[in-house]
Amino acid sequence: MDEKKKTRSRTSKQNRARLLTAFGLVCVCFVALAIRMGYHQIYKADEYAQKAVRQQTSDRVVTAIRGSIVDINGSELAKSATTNTIWIRPDSVKGNGSSEAEKIVNTQNEATVLSEILNMSYDEVYSVITSEKKLLKLAKNVDKEVADQIRAVISEKDSKIVGIEIVEDAKRYYPLGAFASQILGTTTDDNTGLTGLERYYNSYLAGLNGRWITTKDTRANSLSYGTNKYYSAEDGYTLRLTVDENIQYIVEQKIAEGLEKTKAQRVMCIVMDPKTGAILAMAQTNEYDPNNPRDPAPGDEEAFAAMTEAEKVDYWNRNWRSFCMSDVYEPGSTFKLITTSIALDEGVTYIQDRFFCPGHIKVADSDLHCWNYPAAHGTENLPQAVQNSCNVAMVQLVQRIGFTKYFDGLDRFGITEKTGIDYPGEGGNIIQSRSSAGPVGLATMSYGQGIAVTPISMITAVSSIANQGKLMQPHFMDALLDTEGNVVEQYVPEIRNITISAQTAADMLEIMESVVSEGGGGTARIAGYRIGGKTGTASKPIPGGYSKTDIFGSMIVVAPLEDPQFVCLVIVDTPRVGKYGSTTAGPICKEIMQDLFVYKDIKPNYTEADLKAKNRSYVTIPDVSGKSIENAIGILAGKELSCVVSPELENYEELTVVDQYPKAGETAPKNSTVTLYYE
Repeated sequence: MDEKKKTRSRTSKQNRARLLTAFGLVCVCFVALAIRMGYHQIYKADEYAQKAVRQQTSDRVVTAIRGSIVDINGSELAKSATTNTIWIRPDSVKGNGSSEAEKIVNTQNEATVLSEILNMSYDEVYSVITSEKKLLKLAKNVDKEVADQIRAVISEKDSKIVGIEIVEDAKRYYPLGAFASQILGTTTDDNTGLTGLERYYNSYLAGLNGRWITTKDTRANSLSYGTNKYYSAEDGYTLRLTVDENIQYIVEQKIAEGLEKTKAQRVMCIVMDPKTGAILAMAQTNEYDPNNPRDPAPGDEEAFAAMTEAEKVDYWNRNWRSFCMSDVYEPGSTFKLITTSIALDEGVTYIQDRFFCPGHIKVADSDLHCWNYPAAHGTENLPQAVQNSCNVAMVQLVQRIGFTKYFDGLDRFGITEKTGIDYPGEGGNIIQSRSSAGPVGLATMSYGQGIAVTPISMITAVSSIANQGKLMQPHFMDALLDTEGNVVEQYVPEIRNITISAQTAADMLEIMESVVSEGGGGTARIAGYRIGGKTGTASKPIPGGYSKTDIFGSMIVVAPLEDPQFVCLVIVDTPRVGKYGSTTAGPICKEIMQDLFVYKDIKPNYTEADLKAKNRSYVTIPDVSGKSIENAIGILAGKELSCVVSPELENYEELTVVDQYPKAGETAPKNSTVTLYYE
């Protein structure tokens, strides 16, 4: 009996031990579960809450409308057109159906419908709507008509088209195509400025995007509770330019005609208001359509198709890059205007000062030639030295000026620094420094060799001569306007420096007028108008020296001289018909100025001599013996005469007229041809 009690007692103790162990294990499990639950519900609560919010919250950008770009008269050059972006929620598409088979059929059907409406391939659409991502962009820049078709399909009774969101967006549009493309530039696909003024003024044009935050379920349906906030976008400002659409059209038309006549690689032009520094027009012939900036220009399609990828990149960069702003060229004789201005202002010369040109001049250990060496200009006064583009006279002037004062003068004209124009990627001039120039470097700079300048720098400097010595800050912006058309910011013309005195400026305009009326700038002469100018012909630098056939022909003119309103610079790159600035750029300048006078209603003021010449059908042949071929062509053109050179050569550089037919003093009908002979 006692043994049985002992056995039961031991059994009971063992059972209690097992129960206690089991109970302990259960307690440990409960404690572990409680800790685990506490970890998730307390420690990780914020993280899970944020995940839930992200899953249930739709946060979409409300795109601001990019501001327009308009010309000085308000004509739209760039604007934002409303388009649509189609977004897809693949989870909603793949979950559309009560069975797996139905889900597959509905997904395939949706891919078919969307591919037909959007004119996309079925495979492309199907890969997007079956993606593992939560939200994807299916198509952008969709027209309203196409977007309305999708909306109609979605709203049909028992429609199986789900998971689609259509968001209105804005696309950059250039209504005039390639017009003023170098000025305007382009934008990226997301409407961010990429080149040109689109890039420079991007922060003003872009505006500030808004946001639309809503709470949705897994099928993108709005919930009755939760967040629903809308932050409206602030549209960009309208940029009003100083550019005049009509002047820009004149320039683009004339340089295109000039390109055809000269068979050049390209032609560039800037027209500036010298009193304010406003750019009235800027163009180059390798234009492009900013609506489709990667498409080849008309006529280049076949050549473009044969290009390698690297060649295509070079082609695009060449078209997009503004030569007038970013590249440099040797100005040649046009730079003699700067040297002469500094010399007059420093008092080292005067209008009737006399110079003697023997055809060359000794500088340090170098013998520098005039362009007509071994011939010589002989004795000449200052206006004649400029008319003759005499290198020797310029060297004599710069030697009188000296290093310090000459470089100080270049500083005043802004030649030693960038202009700071409101345009991206402005290039810098290439000039020798004060410390390294030396006597020879200083001498060659005086007549426009061994120096390279940007077109915008050159026209800005010469414009100060037309503005009584006041160097203005060049600019494209006239004003910023809000969406109501109110002026937010108005540009105020800024005087950067005083280059020369008003008297020196007046003297220089007289010299420039003589170049057109009596010298090699006659190809730009227009009866009844006072025009001043200077031509330039500079060989293009190549490794080891200068090209014998490739040149930059240029001309810069100021008009009308009694009240200068325009400064026009034309540059012809590598012409194959015509070898000088007077024969290539000069006629283009003349045609541009003729149209500008008509557009601005500037009436001619004929002198008595002009009226007599206008009414006469015959003219007196001028004496061009001893002149350069370039100057002779300009002088004859100013008298309404054409010419031929005999014997004909590929290049007439550094040749002097030794005889002519008809002879000087004879009379001949207007537009007659004079034959020029050289030694």
